[in-house]
Amino acid sequence: MGNNSAIPAYERHPTAQVVTLNDQLFLIDCGEGTQMQLSRYRIRRSRINHIFISHLHGDHYFGLPGLINSMGLLGREHDLHVYAPAALQKIIQLQFDTASTELPFHLVFHPLQKEEVLIDTDKFSAECFLVKHRIECWGFIIREKRKPRRIDRERVFGYNIPANYYEKLQMGFDYTDKNGEVIKNEMVTIANIPSRGYAYCADTIYDTAIAEKVKGITLLYHEATYTKELEQRAASRFHSTTIQAAAIASLANAKALLLGHFSSKYETLDIFLEEASAVFKDTQLALEGVTYLVK
Repeated sequence: MGNNSAIPAYERHPTAQVVTLNDQLFLIDCGEGTQMQLSRYRIRRSRINHIFISHLHGDHYFGLPGLINSMGLLGREHDLHVYAPAALQKIIQLQFDTASTELPFHLVFHPLQKEEVLIDTDKFSAECFLVKHRIECWGFIIREKRKPRRIDRERVFGYNIPANYYEKLQMGFDYTDKNGEVIKNEMVTIANIPSRGYAYCADTIYDTAIAEKVKGITLLYHEATYTKELEQRAASRFHSTTIQAAAIASLANAKALLLGHFSSKYETLDIFLEEASAVFKDTQLALEGVTYLVK
């Protein structure tokens, strides 16, 4: 939805991303203009139930009050969960109190206070971790959950294994039939593909500790506000460069890297990809309107 830093420029908007996992839509950060981008790319607001805000610099949350208000005007009734630094709750409430806004749904606010798992279901989990910026700032990891084994339908039917035992088969258990014969798990299941994960590293200075927090992640998003010649400026403003983002991806043994949060001083972005790819080959630029498969 948005891949630029603080000032919108060159048709690039402030930070906002939508992560899709099965039937779930997660919104990560919500810079100004986000709801216009949602409309532009035909993303249904009603399917967004969880919103994660990394920190309270305006380019990461100024679009949130308007989006929440629009959800109410459109008749949303089901709960909306917001995970953000604690101070954001007062900011939103002040705006709504001033306008006498009454939402027709329950806005559930979850203050970020420590590195922890925020959501844990049988299909996915979401967690937060601290990064180093000028103010309190958080990264997020969304992971899918897969059972270790997949059912081989033909073989399972051939051994007459009841459907209510399938979940145990998926967890690796053998099956014993009514005659006492043991059906080994590998005879009726197939190894599942590894679970995938997406890590979002919000605004941060170069910090190798992040690599441990996102170790082995399938797709890593890391800010790259500046190109390599502006390393000192990046450090002074608690941001990272192309080379530094690529180094984190390499240290983390990530499968792929996505760069974003580009400074408005750059009209074109080719140099970002060129520099980062020289350090970490599987690098892409976060371009607005583009969907990236986590695989």
